Amino acid sequence: MKKIIYALMLVFVLGVSANTVSASESNKPKTELTAEQKAQLDKIVSRVEEIRQMDKSHLTRAEKKALRKELREMKEQARILDRGVYLSVGAIIIIILLLIIIL
Repeated sequence: MKKIIYALMLVFVLGVSANTVSASESNKPKTELTAEQKAQLDKIVSRVEEIRQMDKSHLTRAEKKALRKELREMKEQARILDRGVYLSVGAIIIIILLLIIIL
């Protein structure tokens, strides 16, 4: 009975969740960042921290939109530099449920 309930929960989660697992584009092993890439990543991190500490209450709507666009671009650049494997919350839940069912 317990396994049936877990199986039904798994089917429900798989059917409802639209989360995906995204992996790096290539099957190459992760390599060390070059000095130039490290410097670029440090620059991105410092700019993000600077934006976080800003007082955004006095900014206009256009300025806030420009900041959001800049943050999205920096996030994409950092993701390209990092080349890691990203798991969504839904994927982690599915993995945990599968482990519960198997064990």
